[in-house]
Amino acid sequence: MTLRLAIIGRPNVGKSTLFNRMAKKKLAIIDDTPGVTRDWRETDGWVYDKKITLIDTAGLEEKFDKSIEARMRTKTEEALGHANLVLFMIDGRSGLNPLDEHFADWLRRQKIPVILCVNKCENETAAAAGISEAWTLGLGEPIAISSAHGHGLNDLYQAILQYIPEDKDDDDDDKDIYGINLSGEELDKIEGNVDFDFAEGIEEKLEEIEEKPIKLAIVGRPNVGKSTLMNALLGEERVMTGPEAGITRDAIAAYLNHEGKEIRIVDTAGLRKKARITNRIEKMAADDSLRAIRLAQVVVLVIDGNKIMDKQDLIIARHVINEGRALIIAVNKWDAVKDREQAREDVKYKIRTSLGQLKDVKIVMISAIRRRKLDKLMDTVLYVYKTWHSRLPTGKLNRWLSSMESHHPPPLVSNRPNKLKYIAQIKSRPPTFALWCSKPDELPETYKRYIINGIKEDFGIEAVPIRIHARTSKNPYS
Repeated sequence: MTLRLAIIGRPNVGKSTLFNRMAKKKLAIIDDTPGVTRDWRETDGWVYDKKITLIDTAGLEEKFDKSIEARMRTKTEEALGHANLVLFMIDGRSGLNPLDEHFADWLRRQKIPVILCVNKCENETAAAAGISEAWTLGLGEPIAISSAHGHGLNDLYQAILQYIPEDKDDDDDDKDIYGINLSGEELDKIEGNVDFDFAEGIEEKLEEIEEKPIKLAIVGRPNVGKSTLMNALLGEERVMTGPEAGITRDAIAAYLNHEGKEIRIVDTAGLRKKARITNRIEKMAADDSLRAIRLAQVVVLVIDGNKIMDKQDLIIARHVINEGRALIIAVNKWDAVKDREQAREDVKYKIRTSLGQLKDVKIVMISAIRRRKLDKLMDTVLYVYKTWHSRLPTGKLNRWLSSMESHHPPPLVSNRPNKLKYIAQIKSRPPTFALWCSKPDELPETYKRYIINGIKEDFGIEAVPIRIHARTSKNPYS
């Protein structure tokens, strides 16, 4: 069993800074403004060479109304139920606070071990009073650290080590072994080989990676129902929701099993136009959302059924396609749409006229708050994920290419044919092809689009981006 460590404390004591340091990545948004973190999030972390699960939480505040602060406290208490060790952090510079005492008393009543940590102790003299006061909390010996500077982490790690179970072999990260180098000698060697298969020899490794969870990101503009959708899919109030736009800041991950396949869902902050982002925290939240898209395999773009595909929706969709991710459009709040037939036509028209790279994108009409059509949405996720991994046989591809060329040859270059010589799939996730021709630099984008559309139609690869890399034969005399 993996150790699950929850970092808790009042706002702005440095929890997210320590979370990022132990994760060895800048995952959580950090700012001097109290209350930046609102939901709890988890990721893999490290104590020396030992892998653990880290849980970052919102700042604890003693509020019990319907305010955002009260909902943050509820989410932090919920996170505690997913941990088997708590790191309670206080601020060594400002010393003890009545909130620290209140929540220390609450932690003593919980059936979970607690490590007391005094942060911001880079200046030992200035923090001495805070360290001595920490003893009065009754949580054992305080450990002085500086999460920002790395001071005292050895002492902290030694305290955590005693709670880490015996070693088990951890899986390697999901390496990108789904293709070969797009340049250099590797590609030169495969030209003309109709039996080439880029995945030959690594089938076992591919099967091993396929057993890992699908990485699914939920993205969209603010207040379109992304967090409501995530909660509806999970069947629990995992992330905070409300009428206020921009509640979600950090990208929050959770796991779901659908039709026997595990899916890692990430809820993200709303993405507005860059010109409208003036707040520093919102900018960091937007960067976190873009990072979630880059790391995802399938992306669900949630749009408002009453505000069909505005310019920002199209910008997000194009970004997902440019990243090579499998895209699904979920039209939310469908139960509140009055003229559904018109709305359906509007979204199809916008995609057809403004999203030429992926006119066949899958569209699912849903109501997250009423939990309607969610099974259909997840079935679509599995379908496009499988399509995203498509592998086409090289021999069949080249027979098909000859037919495509004879039906519609490329434009002439200096009154000479730009002959298509050979095609092979060199990568999946997304499907990527190398196309050898006489003059690759003179092959128009429109002709590449002709080839891509033909692959989609004739080989049944729909609803995912396809990439074509044109190249020429290696000159044996160069």
